[in-house]
Amino acid sequence: MDGKFITVGIVFAILWSSAATATKIALESAQPLVIAVTRFLLAGSLMLLITHIFLGNRKPTAKEWKQLAIYGLFNVSLYLGIYVIAMQFLGAGIGSLAIAVNPVFISILAAIFFRYRITGSAIFSLFACSAGVLIAAWPLLQNSTAQPIGIVLLLSSMLIYSIAAIYYTRQQWNGLDSLTINGWHTLMGGLFLLPVAAAGFDPAKNKLDTDFWTGTLWLTFPVSIGAVQAWLYLLKKNTVAASYWLYACPVFGFLLAFIFLQEPLTWFTLTGILLVTGGLYVSQKTKKLT
Repeated sequence: MDGKFITVGIVFAILWSSAATATKIALESAQPLVIAVTRFLLAGSLMLLITHIFLGNRKPTAKEWKQLAIYGLFNVSLYLGIYVIAMQFLGAGIGSLAIAVNPVFISILAAIFFRYRITGSAIFSLFACSAGVLIAAWPLLQNSTAQPIGIVLLLSSMLIYSIAAIYYTRQQWNGLDSLTINGWHTLMGGLFLLPVAAAGFDPAKNKLDTDFWTGTLWLTFPVSIGAVQAWLYLLKKNTVAASYWLYACPVFGFLLAFIFLQEPLTWFTLTGILLVTGGLYVSQKTKKLT
């Protein structure tokens, strides 16, 4: 892969992995779906303002509206809605760790339904990255107080995320700008969640203080806009190769959780980083799977 693909992959991994830490900070002051809906409505509205008013990009067509609604339902409402609920019961490190499950799901789904060929190099990368993530996570898993319901919800959200990624790459977008896709699918996802959030809203559980706005605004701009734009670029280039960048997310996630939440960072983490980096390097040498 070219240098731009690698650079965008690194930026994506750092920004996407920061979501778990930002979510834990925001959860100190608000209900999960309040955070999610605020994030999605703000991010979606801003992206649409930029893409249609300032950049003059075209609006979606009739067929594309349906695609955006489906993508928004899976990639925003279900995936991120369930994810933020799951994070009530888990540490930020484990939240980042679960992101590494996605390449497995994406590769398996692509092979089963769309006949992608998985090469020997890709299989090696899969095992190397998996081993790195498990080694880096070991101290956290020993010291964490993860609840079973959180694990179930988290893995469910990851499966939905993988389905959304496959769905996105199989649609014909006819040159629709990625910022337009991101803006509309994010706004739609937030609107789908709004009735659920309103039904469960409890004023006593929402302080809307500095922690809320710090975490939510970080999720809104660097994550929902920056990281998702990077992800859409990676998906367009190569769906399966893009999925390997998800393996780097737990590594950065551990570092951010250590800095901001004082979660453990040990020699296990360093060993995991080396294995993940090696696995990612090999994965970039594989041919594009089509």
